[in-house]
Amino acid sequence: MLPAAGVAVAAILLIAAQWWASDHGVLGPLHSLIDDYFANPQSAFVSWAGLGLACVGVTARIRVVSLVAAAVLDLLTLGLQALCGWHVSIGTGPTLALTGLAIAASRWDGQRRRTALHAIAFGVLLIMASKVADTWLMVSVIAGPRVLDQYVQLADHALGEPAWLVGRALDALGPIPSGILHVVYIQLPVAAVAIAVWQLRNVTTSPWPRHNLLRTFLVLGVVGPLGYVLFPVVGPVFAYGPEGNGLQIGDWPHVLPALTSMPKPLLFDTVTARNCMPSMHTAWATALFIHSRGGPRWLRWAGATWLVCTLLATLGFGYHYGCDLVAGAVLCLTVESALREPDRGWNRYRVRIVTLGVTVFAGLLLSYRFLPVTMSAYPVVAGFAVLGSLAVVSLVFYATWFSPPGGRLADWGGRIARESVVIN
Repeated sequence: MLPAAGVAVAAILLIAAQWWASDHGVLGPLHSLIDDYFANPQSAFVSWAGLGLACVGVTARIRVVSLVAAAVLDLLTLGLQALCGWHVSIGTGPTLALTGLAIAASRWDGQRRRTALHAIAFGVLLIMASKVADTWLMVSVIAGPRVLDQYVQLADHALGEPAWLVGRALDALGPIPSGILHVVYIQLPVAAVAIAVWQLRNVTTSPWPRHNLLRTFLVLGVVGPLGYVLFPVVGPVFAYGPEGNGLQIGDWPHVLPALTSMPKPLLFDTVTARNCMPSMHTAWATALFIHSRGGPRWLRWAGATWLVCTLLATLGFGYHYGCDLVAGAVLCLTVESALREPDRGWNRYRVRIVTLGVTVFAGLLLSYRFLPVTMSAYPVVAGFAVLGSLAVVSLVFYATWFSPPGGRLADWGGRIARESVVIN
């Protein structure tokens, strides 16, 4: 029922987002989806990720046929684009193959049909969520003509201005490290699908897991971007750096901005998304790290590496302030705690960690908005408070969901021996 309900909700959001986009003269999700079908795909990797996710619910033979068909269709599309002089991109093949797979699976029966449609629904949800997210970025622009970067930059002084430090380091290291981090940053959906495929690898022969990475990813994608409208921030590379289109007020990352006692909202352009607070890349990368913990060694190392590289990329490219990253991590731990191990129910331990996470997240955003001058004036105290709050949430999260049963920390977190098998 969950994937079906998710698809229904996503379809309503898709229609509403397209109506809003058409009313404001921008590319909407339905228009983008039509482009995917007619040789002008907007995001190749998301389409392929959606097909790959859908294929976990079918047999190996059908999986191979679907992937080969998608590859052939993409090659034919590339040839058509080149022949007609159109924009060259891939993604039409997997979109058509996923549609064909959905039509075929709907004609099956029994458990085979249910499992296939379950996986297909998650693949479709991933693609639809990406389409709606692109439109939501434009909503953030129109809803937030003035940005609060001065406030966050002042608060970031308590963390040592990490965006300026990492940005300078990447500049000094040259193009190769930056190129690697750029690939990691933009291919986050591919990493998510890789871990999700590992978690769901046995669904054709075993029951579906009660919880998996995709649930956390989708809920984060619904909850987190609300902050873009409530707390519009564009990031240091735009507000202070070379991507500001003449509206920047500094020279990121070479010159630290002077501290001010009177921060104010800055009128900014109508094209840059206000998508910094919280850092959703940090939230999603943290979710990757958490869900990779139950896998083999190579998967655990991959999850840890992806998290570290994502944090470095968000700071080093000037897309986020340090404060954004802390808020994103707290948001992830809170959402994951609300979803994880549903068999435990909403006992006092789950209520405790979720309540703590919500309180800390709200406290961080309120502090960034109303106490940035105080935070910059007392950076050591404020820095310990911000990082300490993240540490407390992380400790309670570990005690509740990961501490080995039998110890004092596990008893305090409500973990008992029968819960020693952790759900990925």
